[in-house]
Amino acid sequence: MDWVDWALLIGEVVVVFFGLLIAVMVLIWMERKVIADMQTRMGPMRAGPKGILITLADGIKLFFKEGITPTLVDRPVYLIAPVIAMLPAFLAFAVIPYGTSVELFGREVTFQIADLNIGILWVLAMGSLMIYSIVLAGWSSGSNYPLLGAVRSSAQMISYEVGMGLALVAVLMYSDSLKMSEIVSSQDRIWNVIPQFPAFVIFLIAGLAETNRPPFDLPEAESELVAGFHTEYSGIRFAMFYLGEYLNVVTVAAVATTLWLGGPRGPAAPGARDHRGQHGRRCAAPRPHPPRRAALLPRNQPSTLERSPA
Repeated sequence: MDWVDWALLIGEVVVVFFGLLIAVMVLIWMERKVIADMQTRMGPMRAGPKGILITLADGIKLFFKEGITPTLVDRPVYLIAPVIAMLPAFLAFAVIPYGTSVELFGREVTFQIADLNIGILWVLAMGSLMIYSIVLAGWSSGSNYPLLGAVRSSAQMISYEVGMGLALVAVLMYSDSLKMSEIVSSQDRIWNVIPQFPAFVIFLIAGLAETNRPPFDLPEAESELVAGFHTEYSGIRFAMFYLGEYLNVVTVAAVATTLWLGGPRGPAAPGARDHRGQHGRRCAAPRPHPPRRAALLPRNQPSTLERSPA
């Protein structure tokens, strides 16, 4: 690789990084606006057009906000837990194809940072690291409420990893490959969602539980555990947990789109002339509308939730 290849790779990493940040910003804004509309409120209105920059304003506020560290924490573990929560969410997206290839400076540039032979296993490995961040955050906080939230969350995520893994095995056996690009190519004639629809539904349900989204947000049950495993975190450290959670939501949606809905080879948006860049527009398609789901569905009991995969 010469300097041009390195420059293209760095540019692609930067584009994916900021693209994920913008996706999280829009997702949080959409969730707040839709829930506000369902509750006959206006929601965010002042930061940017229709309040769309409210997430950016909140991020800037949390960045400059004083971080309070309790006296009983295990400081090294307490500080590294938010980093473990955020980094794997970015790394998991490295193997997701989000468009077709183009030619730049005489080189073919694929819209995928790394096409690993173990692509889907890489996504599972990065998702599993999120459990460590939750356990370490709860254990190192020196308080009972974060510890209980961490135990509940880790039990939930481990339980639903089994169902998610089995759903992925069905697709991998059908496509006969672990590489994301080859799985996308195998869907040229028919999407995997048609012959593998039960696996698609199981993956969506398990993905919601893995990302702690409603109605599976038991680790953050405010009425029982204050705020769950990150109760003792504030400022930018809390923002890193928050960012990691929503990044995982985007990653789960992107994986579902890639494995079951044809990835970037799926149908283009109305008016588009080719398949390039359509992946990101469909990432929200394979999951129920998050704001309405958060506002309408009741929270399950822990015993019911952890018994469901069996």
